[in-house]
Amino acid sequence: ISCSSSDDSKTTTSSVSFVAVGTSGTLLTSSDGTSWTSRTSGTSNGLQRVIYANSTFVTVGNSGTILTSSDGISWTSRTSGTTNTLYGITYGNSTFVTVGNSGTILTSSDGTTWTSRTSGTTNDLWGDHYGNSTFVAVGDSGTILTSSDGTSWDNRTSGTSYGLQKVFYANSRFMVVGDAGSMLRSSDGISWDNSTSQTTENLYGIYYVNSSIVMVGESGTIITSLNEGIDWDNRTSGTTNRLYKVTYGNSTFVTVGLSGTVLTSSDNGTTWTSRTSGTTETLHGIAYKE
Repeated sequence: ISCSSSDDSKTTTSSVSFVAVGTSGTLLTSSDGTSWTSRTSGTSNGLQRVIYANSTFVTVGNSGTILTSSDGISWTSRTSGTTNTLYGITYGNSTFVTVGNSGTILTSSDGTTWTSRTSGTTNDLWGDHYGNSTFVAVGDSGTILTSSDGTSWDNRTSGTSYGLQKVFYANSRFMVVGDAGSMLRSSDGISWDNSTSQTTENLYGIYYVNSSIVMVGESGTIITSLNEGIDWDNRTSGTTNRLYKVTYGNSTFVTVGLSGTVLTSSDNGTTWTSRTSGTTETLHGIAYKE
């Protein structure tokens, strides 16, 4: 399937393919998801999310922190214009969009210069994604916002009051995961259906590629589907640590989480292997550059 160029985006031309970010400005890189190298971020602020898009790595985090890098190794601090924590970032329609505390939404054409937008909500926004010519942002109390340009936003009815953590688009549909195992689906970002995820644990991350869906969350929860979300299986992660995000690259799923946890799977998320990250800091985000 063709995944949109956005959150956890993708390419294999340099030695850095994966970038993971976390608390205290932690920044790690890897060529294969197995061996990891610590990099200097230049900040002690927590980093929440990272993507690769428009030939640029962009990571966002606490106190409005935004850093950019062309290679994943050397990073430059950018002025966000906010002190609110930024939790999500995506790219589409030639625009970066980051979301965060108290309904914060910022946009940028290059990752360098950022403009504040009106979201219409004061709820915290935990994630965003671009697909089907639409930006979708999700957050506390079942908040779902959509926008065609990242500038003007509309509030949508989610049908749930659970906090929504992560949104992803692939195979012509959006999928959202959140607290208490909540899972929503939509073909257009406007009308949403509630689905069953097989868990009551909070879910924080989702990735969807080649008919395989991997969801990760609280207490080492990993749930997969090998048939487009028709059937679901709970997998053994080997950890009880919270898992925050998951991505796919180099024929490998990689998930990161609490206390420097890094796990990899080369069989569509069925079996997982623990990797040495070299840090005990919590890892909140991971991205892949093809």
